[in-house]
Parts: sequence; C-alpha cells; structure tokens
Amino acid sequence: MRYYYDYRFPIGKLTIAQDSHGICGIYYHPHDPIDGKKKETHLIQQAAYQLTEYFCGDRKEFDLPLSFHGTEFQQKVWRELCKIPYGSTCTYKEIAERIGIPKGCRAVGMANNQNPIVIVVPCHRVIGANGSLTGYAGGMELKEYLLQLEHAI
Repeated sequence: MRYYYDYRFPIGKLTIAQDSHGICGIYYHPHDPIDGKKKETHLIQQAAYQLTEYFCGDRKEFDLPLSFHGTEFQQKVWRELCKIPYGSTCTYKEIAERIGIPKGCRAVGMANNQNPIVIVVPCHRVIGANGSLTGYAGGMELKEYLLQLEHAI
C-alpha cells in the first residue's frame, strides 16, 4: 500500500509519499495524481519534520529509509546523488564518472530529471560543467533558492 500526504513549506506545497519500504516520493506541486491512500503516517510525518528542519537550516543530512522505483541506471544515479554533501555541488560529468560511465552525462541528466524524491535526493546540487545552474523540476528559481539555503552558491 502506498500512502501520501501534503505539507506546506517555505517553497510551497510538497507531497510526501511512502510505500512499505520507505519514502518513495517527494513531489512539487502541481504533480500527477498519486496512486494510494491519503494518510499521514509516522514515516511521512518524520520526513516532513526533517524537511522543516532542513528549511530552517538545522538539518544537513536526511535520515530516512528511501524506496527507489526506477530503472537500475536511475537508481544508481539517485544513490550517487545522495552522496553529494550539503553545501556542495557537482557536475553531471562527475556523477557519470563516479558511476563508471564517463560519457554518460546526458543519461545522468535524464535520470536526475526523473528523481521522484526531490530535496532528500539532492538533484538540485548538480550543475553544468561550466558552473551554470541547469534545468530543475521545480524551476530555476527554486534550484537557486535551495543552493543558497545550503550556501552552495
């Protein structure tokens, strides 16, 4: 069974979803409908609390069980994104090299774009090779906001 619940944060509404293995989605609004039951579970509350701490500047790492649903390649990229420290950035090329596919920059970008667990899986920390802020599911203003919150830019 999949559960989800909506919360308001300084950046607007986020929907947090969980399945039997952990947090499986954190979505910006608007988003596609979520299959499951709207219910505020303990794990969803914990995720919301940790996100609140993050937005207050009190949390630099998330401690939540995550449940990735995607291709093997996407999951490999998402796990690598989780290794980017708070306040740091890296490039698509660096992620591609870390996962053993040095010429896979574009594929990394596509996997980044499909990340279903925004902020906790910090795809906002990935930037262009020239240091530019590149596309982001929540929009460029939000990406810049998150990186400024983390003092990464």
